[in-house]
Amino acid sequence: MNRRPRGFTLIEVLVALAILAVALAAASRASAMMADSSAELRERLLASWVAQNRLAELQARRAWPDAGIREGEVEQAGVKMVWREAVSATQNRAFRRIEISVAAAGRDARALARLTGYLARAEDK
Repeated sequence: MNRRPRGFTLIEVLVALAILAVALAAASRASAMMADSSAELRERLLASWVAQNRLAELQARRAWPDAGIREGEVEQAGVKMVWREAVSATQNRAFRRIEISVAAAGRDARALARLTGYLARAEDK
């Protein structure tokens, strides 16, 4: 009567562990990339809010800025950001075109958000 050995051989166990290690490394890499992507998405969202707030503020104040470039710094949800607005004239003298770009303060000047809007001159009554 022959007895069959029970269990796995050492090579089978090592192959299974190698496959498991590769799968766990891939899962870890995917979760790290998702975390990085989530942080960048949050910054882009905050930057778009800064740009929208800047344009809304100018519209609410009925501002009529001179053509040119202005820059400023603001904090949104605990993140410091710098905004840059370029105001230019349009063919219609009653409107100004404003381009707002927002970047994270203290880092590269790569814009996280850009917004273009128009301001109308308040009518004198």
